[in-house]
Amino acid sequence: MVSWSHLVSLLGVVSAQSNVSSTYTNPILPTGADPWVTRYGDYYYMTYTTNTNITILRSTTLTDWNDADAKLAFNPPAGYNYSTDLWAPELHNIAGKWYIIFTGDPSSDSPPPETDMLCDFNCPAVNHRMYVLEGSTSDPWTGNYTMKAQLNTFDQFAIDGTYFQHSTGLYHIYSCWFSAYQSWPSNLCITKMSSPWIVESNVTERQILSVPSNPWERTPYGRMQNDRLSSNEGPEQLTNPKTGQQFIIYSAARSDNRNYCLGQLELVGDDPMNNQDWKKNNEGCVFYQNALENAYGVGHASFTTSPDSTEDWIVYHGMEDPYTGWSARNIRAQKFTWNVDGTPKFPRPGYGPYPVPAGQNASMKSFV
Repeated sequence: MVSWSHLVSLLGVVSAQSNVSSTYTNPILPTGADPWVTRYGDYYYMTYTTNTNITILRSTTLTDWNDADAKLAFNPPAGYNYSTDLWAPELHNIAGKWYIIFTGDPSSDSPPPETDMLCDFNCPAVNHRMYVLEGSTSDPWTGNYTMKAQLNTFDQFAIDGTYFQHSTGLYHIYSCWFSAYQSWPSNLCITKMSSPWIVESNVTERQILSVPSNPWERTPYGRMQNDRLSSNEGPEQLTNPKTGQQFIIYSAARSDNRNYCLGQLELVGDDPMNNQDWKKNNEGCVFYQNALENAYGVGHASFTTSPDSTEDWIVYHGMEDPYTGWSARNIRAQKFTWNVDGTPKFPRPGYGPYPVPAGQNASMKSFV
């Protein structure tokens, strides 16, 4: 015989489960940019640009972060080269340890005039460099993160760095300039690493994988008179789980502009350090604005899977009001699939409602 109190408890569980939604709408986080999402155990973990620190969010659901747990992973002390403008942090598990790679600046994007005058164009980000934090445990949430090293980018501009893990080793791919003071365009560079914090390539071995040579990689669209505001940035590794094809999905144009979009490189050879082993999709953006739904400036993506691992998902930032610029960005997510040739088939960006990721409701119910 079931007691009344136990029956009430059971009814409460049923009610809670029935309230689990089968759809969601974008954005999944009302403010934020440069999202990085990864799955580990029963949780999704997100980092994103706060400018002032590095915060990790933890959620059992991919499509709702409003009530996510929050952990301050790194609050930089004043007076260091990484004390301000902390951009695009990423949380990576490499050989069983957790690392956070991020961009930092010493003076809030305000170099002294004696430095700025050396640049071909105004260059507020001239002192941005890449840094690595190391976690103290095998768990991304319970460990402490401490400064491990500044990555060697040859004392030149570097932002939006990511790790590229390959059978031949570990690589650093980031947004770079041709030289220390050229300032524009920003390109994609690659160097070989001997560990998550040590670059073994020298400056002559560094390779440029992509330059913003297409109309859709320039701001305004198609600008050809000079290289100002032409940009390749935000590179992210994406692997086709069935074919093993390796891609770099990167952001093009300018992040406060409606035309910000995603471009694609595919590793078609065996050596990531050989720029001829990469094939660029020059036909156009592979993910771009949807003006019919007021979805503009979509870019700086990361990739994860549904809770049951049967679906691939893109997490990105975008804006509804293209006139407000950087402050209008928020974080969105959508499912994507694959083309017959093994390249990613991204959806048109929008707001939904969309079906939640496969297995998400079951995952949520296990926590009721």
